[in-house]
This record gives sequence, structure tokens and C-alpha cells, in this order.
Amino acid sequence: MDVVVIGAGQAGLSAAYFLKRANLDHVVLDADAGPGGAWRHRWPTLRMATVHGIHDLPGMPFAEPDPTAPANEVLPAYFADFERRNGIEVRRPVRVHAVRDHDGLLRVETDSGVWEAEALVNATGTWTRPFWPRYPGQELFRGRQLHSSQYRAPEEFAGQRVVVVGGGTSAVQQLLEIDRHAAGTTWVTRREPEFFDEPFTPELGRAVVAKVEDRVRRGLPPRSVVSVTGLNLTPAVREALGTGVLARRPMFDRITEDGVVWSDGTHEEVDVIVWATGFRAALDHLAPLHLRGPGGGIRLDGTRVVADPRVHLVGYGPSASTVGATRAGRAAAREIKTSLSRRQAA
Repeated sequence: MDVVVIGAGQAGLSAAYFLKRANLDHVVLDADAGPGGAWRHRWPTLRMATVHGIHDLPGMPFAEPDPTAPANEVLPAYFADFERRNGIEVRRPVRVHAVRDHDGLLRVETDSGVWEAEALVNATGTWTRPFWPRYPGQELFRGRQLHSSQYRAPEEFAGQRVVVVGGGTSAVQQLLEIDRHAAGTTWVTRREPEFFDEPFTPELGRAVVAKVEDRVRRGLPPRSVVSVTGLNLTPAVREALGTGVLARRPMFDRITEDGVVWSDGTHEEVDVIVWATGFRAALDHLAPLHLRGPGGGIRLDGTRVVADPRVHLVGYGPSASTVGATRAGRAAAREIKTSLSRRQAA
């Protein structure tokens, strides 16, 4: 093949769309059983009204949805329609085990066979790599611990005392749902949360992407978009701040068998800890290529990996949200087209 695309979320589908328009021979591999990327796995009570603005896939505007519709149904349907309309064939489910250098080509080893290509577009996102921080006493806790990616419905916390850890959007959305059913909730974050009260315009989106992009250009691990923008001050968030539901406490120091303890010795009894602590880029399959630099991240020039220009990362760093995904897919396809043309001319 000219190109292998790994992942069929928004960034992967955008790349496939532009690769097809460039007449490049490519294949799209996706580990999921159906379309939708990470949206397939969002909790069922997440409604479109509380989803951040969804940016269009290329050439196909996203119609204004019913705000009460579940996000894990609406967005997979949109992705499926995009695949059908544009004739994008995705091979799924295909799990990629490793990508290696093989006689100048990139050898993509999967549970469904091996592909070799001149270039690779990696669009595996972060959903499959939830981050669990470690705290003293964590293994002693007799209650339940779960990552926010495992959250399904607020009713399962009825009558329980719940601590939600994390300063991102998922932490806030899940906390507001849980609080209506739990005996009590506590919100803890490492840093003081910041809120913004302005529309998330295309201009703001571009400014946010630029800040995240600066880190990956320097070879540093990317920050999340929310860490740059802050939390959206929606009417529900305003109300929760007013009632004290979102009265943030600093991070506790340790965990006991039945609760958590802060640095001043304050102990709070807890039944459940929800770790809404984000995700890391799912890049283990690229380890044989030795792409990471001394800073712990992968240095990029646009979407192209500086350590191996055959590899492009989309859905990573500045394109890890819908804001930059389409642009990254277009940029990767354009760069690959130019690079392959130069090689053929030489």
C-alpha cells in the first residue's frame, strides 16, 4: 500500500477522505466492531446538549441534533453515514500489535494479517489508555474504584458517598449526574479549576490548538484541550457552583480502607472513588519505531514525526479533539502525497 491508516475516529476518517481524493492506495484499519470511534463507548446518559461543539467531518456538515439524544448513538450514526457516502471502506475489527521498519517500508502487524506501506497515518486516539494515578493506600481501599471511562449511569451510586477526582469536563458532567442520586459527593482536583464564559468559536478553537501544538513541536507530552481552555461555564455548572456541588477541594494525600485523608489530617469516609483523570495517547504499537524523544513525547512537524517522517500522528496533541481532527487529516494526506511524489521522482 501507499498508506496504512490506523483508527477510524474523526481524525482517521478525515485522513482517509483526503487520501482517497489524492488517489493514494490506502487501507483503514480499526479495532472497533463498528463506526464511531471513542463516541461508541461514551456513557449512555451523555446527551448531545452537554457535548462540546462537534466540528464537521470533511464535506459533510453535522446536522443540529436533538439535544436530548444520546451522544453514543448520534455520533456513531454520523460517522457511519460519512463512511457510506464517501465510499470509505474500513476493515474492522482489526487490532494492530506492532509497526516495524522492514526494508524501508513500514510493516503493520495485526491480528488479521500484515500490511506494508510507504507511509503510516496513526489515528488511535486515547480512549483505550485511561490514566490511573497512584496514591498511597490505594490498594487498601475496600470500596469501589473506577475510571470515568467505566462510568455507565448515575443510579448505580444511589445512597453512596462518592469522591470524583479530576478537573476535566468528564469529571464535572459525571459529578453533576451522580450528585442527584448519591448520599454525598466531593470534588477534588490537583489544580484550582478555571472556567470560561464565552462561546467556543472557531477562532478560540484555533488559538487552543496552537497552544497544544507548541508542546508537540518541542517534543513534550501533549496537554489536553480542556487544560488549555478551562471548563465551560454552562447554566448547569453555574447552578452547581452556587449550591456548592462544585465546591472543589485540593487533592487528598492518601487513601485508607474506608476513605481519603488530606494533608491537614482531615479524613472523609468514602464508598466510591471515580478517577476522572484523563487518558494517554494509545501508541504502544509504535514502540518498535523508537519515536519518543528525551522529553517523553513525540516531536512533530505538523502531523509528521520528526524522528521518522514516514509516520504521521493525527488525533494526537493539537488534533486530539474534533477542533483539529479534520485539518490534521488534510495536512497528513497532503504531506504524504508530496513526499511520495518526491520519492518516485528520485
